[in-house]
Amino acid sequence: MKPAPIIDAVTAILIHQGELYLARRQRKLAAFPGYQAFPGGKVDRGDSSEALPQPQFAGHDARLIRALSRELKEELGFDLIANADQLEAVRMMGIALTPASAPVRFNTHFFRIDLRQRPEFDLCQQEFDGGAWASARHWLDIYENGKLLLAPPTQAVLRALAGDPASVDAGFFDFNEMGVLRPLEAVHGVRQFFVRSNTLPPAIHTNCFLIGDEGTHRVLVDPSPNSLEELERLYLAATAIGFDELFLTHHHPDHRQHADEIARRAGVPLGMSAWTLQHIRSDQARYGEGPGYGAGLQIKTYADGDAVSCWLGHPVRALAVPGHDEGQLALMPDNRAWCIVGDLIQGIGTVVIAPPEGDMRKYFATLERVIVLDPGAIYPSHGLAMGGVHYLEQALRHRQMREEQIRSLFEAGRSTDEMLAEVYRDVDPRLLPLARINIESHLTKLRQDGAIA
Repeated sequence: MKPAPIIDAVTAILIHQGELYLARRQRKLAAFPGYQAFPGGKVDRGDSSEALPQPQFAGHDARLIRALSRELKEELGFDLIANADQLEAVRMMGIALTPASAPVRFNTHFFRIDLRQRPEFDLCQQEFDGGAWASARHWLDIYENGKLLLAPPTQAVLRALAGDPASVDAGFFDFNEMGVLRPLEAVHGVRQFFVRSNTLPPAIHTNCFLIGDEGTHRVLVDPSPNSLEELERLYLAATAIGFDELFLTHHHPDHRQHADEIARRAGVPLGMSAWTLQHIRSDQARYGEGPGYGAGLQIKTYADGDAVSCWLGHPVRALAVPGHDEGQLALMPDNRAWCIVGDLIQGIGTVVIAPPEGDMRKYFATLERVIVLDPGAIYPSHGLAMGGVHYLEQALRHRQMREEQIRSLFEAGRSTDEMLAEVYRDVDPRLLPLARINIESHLTKLRQDGAIA
């Protein structure tokens, strides 16, 4: 697979009298939806490298400064260059490179900008839905109480400044260090590993999570390494934190490859729904597993509402989310701060509703159920955490639109092949067999609903 391009970007850490400005990104954005973030954005080709006359910018790449000034003007209505006399100092705090697992990668330059006075900002409503000034320690306190989504570089900046307000070193660690698998914690205490797996394109990773407060029952969710090398990377990273159980959201192989081996090696039980257990055992030949999958292991089964772990003192419970898979279980704490939804939605790619385990009617109902529960953040099986339920709502609207399109084509006498060519004309040809399955699942639901003969 062709590596993701690396794009230069800039970020402004605006500081006045010991307080930093963070804004919450709109939940409809494609990148980091609902995250609290420093303002900034991509460097454009039109950002000139011609030297800037203001002494505050001496020693800095003029192209980066112009990009930063342009972004601040667009997002906050604040012209950095025109207000150079209001700047006490402009210093670089570090450069962070997006992990290689990301579909788009940014090489982001973090500028610390100390202000003589606090500007009045005019937030771009397309980018942000609010912003505030607070000390680094205060922002961290909110995050550590599970009430903020933060990207790892933002966390690193806040920790550096909470420890030393005069710091100009964010202390970023290298997410791209060869051979090392590092967890991300967009929500505090929900550790997310991007594990290379045998999944469907365009995704190449399946999220593996490690949840549980220190001293409580910790659970490793959906370990699915695609090789023995990746297994070793995951095992080393997970055992460094510690876990007491493995948990499978559902039975598809890109969520459980080598899970039994990891459980045996760690001497911990393997948890899942009763439906998932039954189908792993019955489908082992189909998936190339040995006849002893689960043999010699302590198996635990969970149903809707059962407690699985604990997060920040809140019980984390199993939540039945059938549709994509009849036995699929989500995980959500009682305060609904977040929800690991499995393959209910995809951050990368689309969800396939394939019978007999998939049911489009149940899938619609499950989306509606989770939307009503309104968790603060959604963790899909592939991709980053998303703030709020916007993307669940979008998925439901998209499916409803697709269903109406298929109904109209059916009533016009179109065959399934003709529908496929019309509805999925821009889809990767490798995925057309899966797209056909989705059309057939929509037709089944329409018949169940009495919408077509």
